[in-house]
Amino acid sequence: MDLGPHAAFIWASYGAFALIIGLLILWILLDGWRQGKALADAERRGLKRRSAEGRADGT
Repeated sequence: MDLGPHAAFIWASYGAFALIIGLLILWILLDGWRQGKALADAERRGLKRRSAEGRADGT
């Protein structure tokens, strides 16, 4: 595949894109893990989610 005189720029752009997407995926996975850990810790300490209490009118 001949990319012409701009081959280095094109490959660098693809590499930067792949790196950024990979870092975003890693960030999302780590944040989800941390949020789950924080939620489990809060529930262990007795804190409950308001949505888990239900509503007074039965809905």
